[in-house]
Amino acid sequence: MKRSINALLAVTILFAACSSPKKAESTASIANNGKVWASIWQQRAAEYKALCFQAYNMAKLRLDEALKNPGVKPLAVVTDIDETVLDNSPYDAMRAANNQEYSLATWKTWTAKAAADTVPGAPAFFKYAASKGVAVFYITNRDEDERGGTIKNLQRYNMPNTDNEHVLLRQNTSSKESRRQQVLKNYNIVLLCGDNLPDFDASYDNKPNEPNRQAATEKLKREYGNKYIVIPNPSYGDFEGALFNYNYKLSGAQKDSIIRTKVKADKQY
Repeated sequence: MKRSINALLAVTILFAACSSPKKAESTASIANNGKVWASIWQQRAAEYKALCFQAYNMAKLRLDEALKNPGVKPLAVVTDIDETVLDNSPYDAMRAANNQEYSLATWKTWTAKAAADTVPGAPAFFKYAASKGVAVFYITNRDEDERGGTIKNLQRYNMPNTDNEHVLLRQNTSSKESRRQQVLKNYNIVLLCGDNLPDFDASYDNKPNEPNRQAATEKLKREYGNKYIVIPNPSYGDFEGALFNYNYKLSGAQKDSIIRTKVKADKQY
């Protein structure tokens, strides 16, 4: 696929607007350069929007099927928030263009603003689910001190069930399994939506390496597009952590070195 000249110009402008000599190194790391490109794809590519619509169209079809045979327990859908309902690409673009590594402090400054836009297709789907009497639970690994900004951001778009009962933040562990089980006590979960594989199944917990993540995905392949609905996120996630053996203290140069050993690249002619 040929790269768009307009997209390349937009990346250049983004770097110029976001960078300053005091904050940014003269050359960004491969990892951060990649995040800028991923962010502009998320913000500008019609293909990204199409993939999100495709995912949520599939979710609606599966929900309609479940509604035909609801069973005894009331129905629920479970969703992640970041890059599944809310679009945080402006935060990723800001820090990457300034060649800054992720930090909890800058992330929480961003979430407190409650300024994230929505992922295409997400509001329509979850509002549709609620209109059918299906409960929506938001299981996120945002921290408890982010609750106010998180609920405010969701309510900005009139998302359903945006209360303390349905917004389940991280408490003692990043694993979402115990929170899924909490929902299952009273509801039948018919769909799970997310951008990161631990959003779906405990097989992805405990920081599995790349081969184990691949094996788990192969084992669960029938669930994808049926009960598990995946939203594209090229910017971050456990896929990245697995590359670096979950060592989040690595410098940009150290990450670059690992990326060069991992990526498949044609030999130079």
